[in-house]
Amino acid sequence: MILVIDIGNTQTVYGLEQNGKILQHWRVTSSLARTEDELGMLLRYYFEQSGYDLKNIKGVAISSVVPDLSKAYVWMCQKYLNQAALLIDSSLELGMKIQYKDPKAVGADRLCNAVAGIAKYGKPLIILDFGTATTFDCINSDGDYAGGVIAPGIETSISALHRKAAKLPVVELEIPDFIIGKTTEESIQIGILRGTIHSVVGLITDLRNELGQSAKVIATGGLAKVIAKKTDIIDHVDTYLSLEGIALIYRKNH
Repeated sequence: MILVIDIGNTQTVYGLEQNGKILQHWRVTSSLARTEDELGMLLRYYFEQSGYDLKNIKGVAISSVVPDLSKAYVWMCQKYLNQAALLIDSSLELGMKIQYKDPKAVGADRLCNAVAGIAKYGKPLIILDFGTATTFDCINSDGDYAGGVIAPGIETSISALHRKAAKLPVVELEIPDFIIGKTTEESIQIGILRGTIHSVVGLITDLRNELGQSAKVIATGGLAKVIAKKTDIIDHVDTYLSLEGIALIYRKNH
């Protein structure tokens, strides 16, 4: 079994992978205040509650977009698992070329999504990840990472609007079935959530003009299902894409 850890700006996901399958996963907040001991105790608790034994972990791989948290997780793996964690970056064997001007600038989470996406869905490919940011990652017909698009995430947009305009509330992530809002909450939901849908459709249309009309669209991230229900431009929703990508990269490098 391999422990895969996806450290995001808002949340961190632990996954337990074996033989290409995610057996279990747990989600925690990405708190910079946590020490390696706190992280180790959390992991031990989750394993005990799920009936797994930490001793059965034979490898660890970490995808992180929060460098300050990466160190604590690496130390936790050494102390509690006796494992040297593999930190994912563009220098590893990925099975694809990176066409970004600076390959080191591509986030580990985007690399993991791309590697898993190619393995599961082929090429060309557009991968949407609805997280703190909404990212569009593009795989061309040669199987190369061609680049992509980064936009503010849905929850990020809602929080920013509330911070900048004190009278505007933080709203539930629900999409009204109508377009003209009759309350402030409805108006924000329509503006941000339906605005995101229109942005997604427009950008995918443009991206397909460059990648090819046969490019499949895969969505992942916490809000992928919410958006996918309101548009038919998304071909598949894949909840564990990033975790599977972390495991694939680990195996490619071991």
